[in-house]
Amino acid sequence: MRSTSSAPRDRRPSGGSPGGGRAIFRAALFLALLPLFSFATCATVSLIDGQPLAAAASLESARPSWRPFPICEDGASSGVTDACLSYFSGRVSEPRLEFHALRMSLSSPALRIVVRTGGGAQGEGALSAKVSSFVRDNGLLAGINALPFEPSSDREGEPRANVGVVVSDGRTLSPPHPRFDALVFFDGGGAAIMPQARMRYSENIANAVGGFFQILKDGEPEPRTLGLRARHPRSAAGVSACGGFLYLLAIDGRRSGSVGATELETALLLRALGAAQGINFDGGGSTALAMRMPGGEVRVVNAPAHRRLRGGERAVAGVLGIALR
Repeated sequence: MRSTSSAPRDRRPSGGSPGGGRAIFRAALFLALLPLFSFATCATVSLIDGQPLAAAASLESARPSWRPFPICEDGASSGVTDACLSYFSGRVSEPRLEFHALRMSLSSPALRIVVRTGGGAQGEGALSAKVSSFVRDNGLLAGINALPFEPSSDREGEPRANVGVVVSDGRTLSPPHPRFDALVFFDGGGAAIMPQARMRYSENIANAVGGFFQILKDGEPEPRTLGLRARHPRSAAGVSACGGFLYLLAIDGRRSGSVGATELETALLLRALGAAQGINFDGGGSTALAMRMPGGEVRVVNAPAHRRLRGGERAVAGVLGIALR
């Protein structure tokens, strides 16, 4: 806490070093701020397994080296193979970005998609919840924030209004927003990104969660992204060309080690991971990707930036999660 009171006059004993007191103060201040400085520069290792972040010179040169997701100590008992769920943490030199990603096989019989509002259905008391709390309390493997909402705070258990669609196990918890797009999962398997305005005419939707706009289509960035320059932390999702793989992506921002991404850069990174379609979720201080560690602990693997606080995680309204069946 910064003191607003006046500093006392220097009462050094005679014969003391003229700069000794100031030097000690500067050294103490440096040691106190060192953890904050380290956090603000860059995270050189993945929180998941302690391995160095994979480095790439540019977004176009990023090549994912997917690793098996640490579901449990005995992976065979879960029925999940390496190809079913894997993760990748990396950094890019230009622009300076750090990111974390998950890849899920939508055809895996051992995994299922979970879509919920923070604490219940809209109209029945939709409540705010941090992504990490949502993953932990619902026994999920991982989760990421999705659609925009209001109001914004880090307090859990508060009423929230979703801005966009939420469909959970065939039940609509929040209606479509005609301006925005959504990530849709179908009863027969597979996923797609479509305008929310079209969803009322679609059938066989098992789960769906809104976002902002589609940023990647048929392997190419959407034209509207080309002129956008705003950089923010980003949450995004992508789908492979065949619709069989889901990609979840969190890009850090608002710190010197990771400056945040534009929508175009987010689309290019999704494509580098393997996606052909991509959607931009709510980002900024809401960006959070939480995963369950082998021992059961749930951790946020990126660096949330709610109110630019160190590790400050925002309480959101809609979460997209992955669970064991």
